[in-house]
Amino acid sequence: MKKKLVVLTGAGISAESGIKTFRDSDGLWEGHNVMDVATPEGWNKNPQLVLDFYNARRRQLHEVQPNEGHRILAELEKDFNVHIITQNVDNLHEAAGSSKVLHLHGELFKVRSVRNHKNILDWQHDLHWGDKDENSHQLRPHIVWFGEAVPALEEAIDLAAQADIFAVVGTSLQVYPAAGIMQYTKQNVPIYYIDPKPAAIPHLGNPLQVIPEIASTGMKILQMKLSALR
Repeated sequence: MKKKLVVLTGAGISAESGIKTFRDSDGLWEGHNVMDVATPEGWNKNPQLVLDFYNARRRQLHEVQPNEGHRILAELEKDFNVHIITQNVDNLHEAAGSSKVLHLHGELFKVRSVRNHKNILDWQHDLHWGDKDENSHQLRPHIVWFGEAVPALEEAIDLAAQADIFAVVGTSLQVYPAAGIMQYTKQNVPIYYIDPKPAAIPHLGNPLQVIPEIASTGMKILQMKLSALR
Protein backbone atom coordinates (compact mmCIF):
# COMPACT_ATOMS: atom_id res chain seq x y z
CA MET A 1 0.00 0.00 0.00
CA LYS A 2 1.33 3.44 -0.91
CA LYS A 3 2.18 5.82 1.90
CA LYS A 4 -0.11 8.84 2.22
CA LEU A 5 1.72 12.05 1.33
CA VAL A 6 -0.27 15.15 2.28
CA VAL A 7 0.98 18.45 0.86
CA LEU A 8 -0.13 21.94 1.87
CA THR A 9 0.60 24.42 -0.92
CA GLY A 10 0.47 28.19 -1.01
CA ALA A 11 0.96 31.13 -3.34
CA GLY A 12 4.68 30.47 -3.76
CA ILE A 13 4.15 27.44 -5.99
CA SER A 14 1.84 29.37 -8.34
CA ALA A 15 4.02 32.49 -8.35
CA GLU A 16 6.50 30.68 -10.60
CA SER A 17 3.73 30.34 -13.19
CA GLY A 18 3.15 34.08 -13.12
CA ILE A 19 0.29 34.31 -10.65
CA LYS A 20 0.86 37.10 -8.14
CA THR A 21 0.12 37.07 -4.44
CA PHE A 22 -1.04 40.19 -2.61
CA ARG A 23 1.28 39.42 0.30
CA ASP A 24 4.26 40.19 -1.92
CA SER A 25 3.16 43.78 -2.47
CA ASP A 26 2.32 45.55 0.79
CA GLY A 27 -1.24 44.34 1.07
CA LEU A 28 -2.14 45.22 -2.51
CA TRP A 29 -3.35 42.49 -4.84
CA GLU A 30 -2.90 43.51 -8.47
CA GLY A 31 -3.23 47.16 -7.37
CA HIS A 32 -6.29 46.61 -5.17
CA ASN A 33 -6.64 46.72 -1.41
CA VAL A 34 -7.61 43.19 -0.40
CA MET A 35 -10.32 44.56 1.87
CA ASP A 36 -12.07 45.93 -1.23
CA VAL A 37 -11.95 42.73 -3.28
CA ALA A 38 -11.63 39.84 -0.83
CA THR A 39 -14.16 40.50 1.93
CA PRO A 40 -17.96 40.28 2.23
CA GLU A 41 -17.91 44.00 3.06
CA GLY A 42 -16.10 44.77 -0.19
CA TRP A 43 -18.71 42.75 -2.11
CA ASN A 44 -21.60 44.56 -0.42
CA LYS A 45 -19.99 47.94 -1.03
CA ASN A 46 -19.02 47.50 -4.67
CA PRO A 47 -19.92 44.13 -6.21
CA GLN A 48 -18.99 45.31 -9.71
CA LEU A 49 -15.41 46.00 -8.60
CA VAL A 50 -15.22 42.52 -7.08
CA LEU A 51 -16.66 40.89 -10.21
CA ASP A 52 -14.21 42.78 -12.43
CA PHE A 53 -11.30 41.79 -10.21
CA TYR A 54 -12.04 38.07 -10.26
CA ASN A 55 -12.92 38.15 -13.95
CA ALA A 56 -9.39 39.40 -14.60
CA ARG A 57 -7.92 36.67 -12.39
CA ARG A 58 -10.05 34.05 -14.13
CA ARG A 59 -8.99 35.23 -17.58
CA GLN A 60 -5.35 35.00 -16.50
CA LEU A 61 -5.80 31.31 -15.69
CA HIS A 62 -6.44 30.65 -19.37
CA GLU A 63 -2.96 32.03 -20.11
CA VAL A 64 -0.72 30.40 -17.48
CA GLN A 65 0.70 26.89 -17.24
CA PRO A 66 1.75 24.61 -14.38
CA ASN A 67 5.42 24.78 -13.49
CA GLU A 68 7.94 22.13 -12.45
CA GLY A 69 6.74 22.23 -8.83
CA HIS A 70 3.19 21.35 -9.87
CA ARG A 71 4.40 18.66 -12.25
CA ILE A 72 6.60 16.93 -9.67
CA LEU A 73 3.68 16.79 -7.23
CA ALA A 74 1.63 15.07 -9.92
CA GLU A 75 4.47 12.64 -10.68
CA LEU A 76 4.70 11.64 -7.02
CA GLU A 77 1.32 9.92 -7.39
CA LYS A 78 3.20 7.05 -9.04
CA ASP A 79 4.82 6.18 -5.71
CA PHE A 80 2.60 7.79 -3.06
CA ASN A 81 -1.05 8.33 -2.23
CA VAL A 82 -0.82 12.10 -2.69
CA HIS A 83 -3.43 14.48 -1.32
CA ILE A 84 -2.93 18.19 -1.94
CA ILE A 85 -4.47 20.80 0.34
CA THR A 86 -4.05 24.13 -1.40
CA GLN A 87 -4.63 27.70 -0.34
CA ASN A 88 -4.55 28.65 -4.03
CA VAL A 89 -7.68 29.37 -6.06
CA ASP A 90 -6.11 28.49 -9.42
CA ASN A 91 -6.40 25.12 -11.19
CA LEU A 92 -2.69 24.54 -11.80
CA HIS A 93 -2.45 21.42 -9.64
CA GLU A 94 -5.25 19.81 -11.62
CA ALA A 95 -3.78 21.02 -14.92
CA ALA A 96 -0.48 19.35 -13.99
CA GLY A 97 -2.26 16.04 -13.40
CA SER A 98 -2.80 15.87 -9.64
CA SER A 99 -5.96 13.87 -8.97
CA LYS A 100 -6.77 14.67 -5.33
CA VAL A 101 -6.80 18.42 -4.68
CA LEU A 102 -8.69 20.10 -1.83
CA HIS A 103 -9.11 23.86 -2.27
CA LEU A 104 -9.31 25.59 1.11
CA HIS A 105 -10.06 29.05 -0.24
CA GLY A 106 -12.29 28.27 -3.21
CA GLU A 107 -11.70 28.13 -6.96
CA LEU A 108 -11.63 30.77 -9.68
CA PHE A 109 -13.23 28.42 -12.18
CA LYS A 110 -16.32 28.04 -9.99
CA VAL A 111 -19.07 30.41 -8.82
CA ARG A 112 -21.82 30.04 -6.27
CA SER A 113 -25.17 31.44 -5.25
CA VAL A 114 -25.18 34.34 -2.80
CA ARG A 115 -28.06 32.60 -0.97
CA ASN A 116 -26.82 29.00 -0.96
CA HIS A 117 -23.09 28.44 -0.55
CA LYS A 118 -23.53 24.77 -1.55
CA ASN A 119 -24.97 25.69 -4.94
CA ILE A 120 -21.67 25.74 -6.83
CA LEU A 121 -21.32 25.93 -10.61
CA ASP A 122 -18.37 25.47 -12.95
CA TRP A 123 -17.57 28.81 -14.60
CA GLN A 124 -14.80 29.40 -17.14
CA HIS A 125 -15.70 32.87 -18.41
CA ASP A 126 -16.55 36.31 -17.02
CA LEU A 127 -19.20 36.58 -14.30
CA HIS A 128 -21.57 39.54 -14.58
CA TRP A 129 -24.00 41.30 -12.30
CA GLY A 130 -27.32 39.75 -13.29
CA ASP A 131 -25.91 36.22 -13.75
CA LYS A 132 -28.18 34.19 -11.48
CA ASP A 133 -28.79 30.64 -10.32
CA GLU A 134 -31.92 28.64 -11.09
CA ASN A 135 -33.68 30.36 -8.17
CA SER A 136 -32.89 33.86 -9.50
CA HIS A 137 -30.22 34.54 -6.91
CA GLN A 138 -27.09 36.43 -7.95
CA LEU A 139 -23.93 34.38 -8.47
CA ARG A 140 -20.65 35.39 -6.82
CA PRO A 141 -17.08 34.12 -7.08
CA HIS A 142 -16.58 30.80 -5.29
CA ILE A 143 -13.84 32.28 -3.13
CA VAL A 144 -13.50 32.13 0.65
CA TRP A 145 -13.05 35.78 1.56
CA PHE A 146 -11.45 37.14 4.71
CA GLY A 147 -13.94 36.86 7.54
CA GLU A 148 -15.77 33.87 6.03
CA ALA A 149 -15.75 30.29 7.28
CA VAL A 150 -13.49 27.75 5.55
CA PRO A 151 -15.87 24.87 4.65
CA ALA A 152 -13.07 22.47 3.65
CA LEU A 153 -11.10 22.93 6.88
CA GLU A 154 -12.43 19.84 8.65
CA GLU A 155 -11.56 17.63 5.67
CA ALA A 156 -8.08 19.17 5.55
CA ILE A 157 -7.54 18.45 9.25
CA ASP A 158 -8.63 14.84 8.74
CA LEU A 159 -6.14 14.46 5.87
CA ALA A 160 -3.32 15.88 8.00
CA ALA A 161 -4.16 13.44 10.78
CA GLN A 162 -3.94 10.51 8.32
CA ALA A 163 -0.64 11.56 6.72
CA ASP A 164 2.39 9.28 6.71
CA ILE A 165 4.44 12.19 5.33
CA PHE A 166 3.50 15.88 5.36
CA ALA A 167 4.96 18.65 3.20
CA VAL A 168 4.44 22.40 3.07
CA VAL A 169 5.30 24.13 -0.21
CA GLY A 170 5.38 27.83 -1.02
CA THR A 171 3.58 29.38 1.92
CA SER A 172 4.62 31.90 4.53
CA LEU A 173 2.32 30.17 7.05
CA GLN A 174 0.75 33.52 7.92
CA VAL A 175 -2.84 32.79 6.87
CA TYR A 176 -4.95 30.96 9.44
CA PRO A 177 -6.55 28.53 9.83
CA ALA A 178 -4.55 26.98 6.94
CA ALA A 179 -1.23 27.61 8.69
CA GLY A 180 -2.29 25.48 11.65
CA ILE A 181 -3.19 22.35 9.69
CA MET A 182 0.21 20.70 10.19
CA GLN A 183 -0.41 20.72 13.93
CA TYR A 184 -2.85 17.86 13.40
CA THR A 185 -0.22 15.45 12.05
CA LYS A 186 0.81 12.50 14.17
CA GLN A 187 4.00 13.14 16.13
CA ASN A 188 6.15 10.61 14.28
CA VAL A 189 5.25 11.97 10.83
CA PRO A 190 8.14 13.67 9.00
CA ILE A 191 7.43 17.23 7.84
CA TYR A 192 9.20 18.94 4.94
CA TYR A 193 8.91 22.71 4.52
CA ILE A 194 9.84 24.30 1.19
CA ASP A 195 9.95 28.10 0.96
CA PRO A 196 12.70 30.60 0.04
CA LYS A 197 11.85 32.59 3.17
CA PRO A 198 10.64 29.92 5.58
CA ALA A 199 8.70 31.01 8.63
CA ALA A 200 9.66 29.86 12.10
CA ILE A 201 7.71 26.74 13.00
CA PRO A 202 7.01 25.97 16.66
CA HIS A 203 8.20 22.58 17.88
CA LEU A 204 5.56 20.02 16.98
CA GLY A 205 7.35 16.90 18.09
CA ASN A 206 7.82 15.92 14.44
CA PRO A 207 11.01 15.38 12.44
CA LEU A 208 11.24 18.62 10.44
CA GLN A 209 13.39 19.36 7.39
CA VAL A 210 13.40 22.91 6.02
CA ILE A 211 14.31 23.34 2.35
CA PRO A 212 14.87 27.10 1.80
CA GLU A 213 14.26 27.12 -1.96
CA ILE A 214 11.62 28.24 -4.44
CA ALA A 215 8.94 25.63 -5.06
CA SER A 216 10.27 24.10 -8.28
CA THR A 217 13.82 23.71 -6.93
CA GLY A 218 12.60 22.56 -3.54
CA MET A 219 10.28 19.98 -5.07
CA LYS A 220 13.19 18.41 -6.96
CA ILE A 221 15.06 18.08 -3.67
CA LEU A 222 11.99 16.69 -1.92
CA GLN A 223 11.41 14.16 -4.69
CA MET A 224 14.91 12.78 -4.14
CA LYS A 225 14.45 12.66 -0.38
CA LEU A 226 11.12 10.88 -0.71
CA SER A 227 12.57 8.20 -2.97
CA ALA A 228 14.05 6.62 0.17
CA LEU A 229 10.68 6.58 1.96
CA ARG A 230 8.57 4.72 -0.60
